[in-house]
Amino acid sequence: MKIKLSATMALLVAGAFFYQSPMKACTGITLKSQKDTTIVARTIEWGGSNLNSQYVIVPRGYTERSYTPDGIDGMSFTARYGYVGLAVEQKEFVAEGLNEAGLSAGLFYFPNYGQYEKYDSAKKAKSISDLQLVSWILGKCATVDEVKEAARKVHIINIDPRASTVHWRFADISGRQLVLEITNGELHFYENKLGVLTNSPGFEWHLTNLNNYVNLFPGTAPAQRLGNIELSSFGAGSGFLGIPGDVTPPSRFVRAAFYQATAPQQDTALKTVLQCFQILNNFDIPEGIEFPLGQVPSDIPSATQWTSATDMNNRIIYFRTMYNSTIRSIDLRSIDFSKVHYRAVPMDTVKQQPIEKIKIMSE
Repeated sequence: MKIKLSATMALLVAGAFFYQSPMKACTGITLKSQKDTTIVARTIEWGGSNLNSQYVIVPRGYTERSYTPDGIDGMSFTARYGYVGLAVEQKEFVAEGLNEAGLSAGLFYFPNYGQYEKYDSAKKAKSISDLQLVSWILGKCATVDEVKEAARKVHIINIDPRASTVHWRFADISGRQLVLEITNGELHFYENKLGVLTNSPGFEWHLTNLNNYVNLFPGTAPAQRLGNIELSSFGAGSGFLGIPGDVTPPSRFVRAAFYQATAPQQDTALKTVLQCFQILNNFDIPEGIEFPLGQVPSDIPSATQWTSATDMNNRIIYFRTMYNSTIRSIDLRSIDFSKVHYRAVPMDTVKQQPIEKIKIMSE
């Protein structure tokens, strides 16, 4: 009875989380330090309700079983590597994570363009839900090449056929990064040399769309004459005049690509992490733009529920949330994954931005 109840709840969560969402958005970027340390960073958006996000610590040898449309009777998998994950709604649904081998993995919404293979209960022993693929990969793989090999040996399925599909980003300590998209039931891996990812349409379409912005350049546009009138910039940065400012995935992809490409390279990994958070400030999505006037939910302050950055070389994952803009970190090198116990901890126990009061002393 307990398993049936949990499976039913998972179906409801998956349907609510990915079906007819007012905002399904994620923005991913990649920066490198001068010492060639690669940092991947991303946001996760959900405008419908609080995702009740958690961080999970998963030891080596921890065994899970995948959800299927029939219940918790899919593929059983045991972690070869320990990892830290950032989970949404349920502790099993890791949306972003890092393992002790330095592999980073994350899922991004991919509505209306992805299509998984149809679930076949006869293949359930090798079937894994899309929302658990990150967990399985982090526990199993050390490199992006291992990811490609492993993913081709399983059946990736929806828990709820009504729910949105997702696509994935994988990166390892070599700096290589892959995007996985499943269309017409077939897996497609793309080398992501740009390091940017958002949502629909497909990754290759976004790369092609960048050609529409060949006119953009960093700095200030030079003055020029229009007949007898001289035209000059109103301010700095006018070389980016015309960059799209809305929150659709194509526009966010363009902005992320140009902001990332023009960011000055930092000399340390930590400075690069902080620069990632600064860039991703530009992608925080306020609730009010998603809903008709008068219909904005009042229980969450932002659609951007959390932002993370991952230093794969140094095995550190960083995050901040809509309730607490303080950047927190988990250093995987300080965890003994052979002894640590599995745990899932809420990212925010207090749902209110802390404010530090400055006391002014009288002389």
